[in-house]
Amino acid sequence: MAQYGFYFDQTACAGCHTCQIACKDKNRLDVGDLLRTVHSYETGEFPNVGIYHMAKTCAHCDNPACVAACPTKRTLKDEATGIVYHDPNGMCAGEACLRCVEACPYHHPIYVAEQKKVVKCDMCKELIEKGEAPACVSSCMMRALKFGPIEELKAKYGADLVTALPCFPDGATGPNMLIKARACALEAAFEEKNT
Repeated sequence: MAQYGFYFDQTACAGCHTCQIACKDKNRLDVGDLLRTVHSYETGEFPNVGIYHMAKTCAHCDNPACVAACPTKRTLKDEATGIVYHDPNGMCAGEACLRCVEACPYHHPIYVAEQKKVVKCDMCKELIEKGEAPACVSSCMMRALKFGPIEELKAKYGADLVTALPCFPDGATGPNMLIKARACALEAAFEEKNT
């Protein structure tokens, strides 16, 4: 199995939210429902301040807590790619359950009231199967997002990558999100900014 994941170059991210919008559009989500989110953070005190952005989505973990928590086995990990996805024919207990939502340390799967079920990022699995990139990756005008087999991403983008930040802690699930972090993003004290 070639475990797939995301690479995020935080040093290139402008916080434009284009990846968030492309994901929302591709997944036809209603107002307020997001599978990829962009958050902005500030660190330090004047005159030594920093700002950085973090594009967050499913980390397609090695040991996904959502898969273990799903009582109907609708949440699965693809054997060939390691992508965590929902079986389109599987049953979701919806609002009565929410175990996968509560289990994820990254707060990723979301309950969509209109659909009466939980939805999550599947890395645009059907686009990848056609040889295309996920919507978030292809839309990023700064080219800050990449995807692919995690070992290939590590080899291509270097050994200084991290999988956790103070704003994106290690959930002990083996996240497959490689981050080229801005120096200020490594600071323990930070404040989220509404953008």
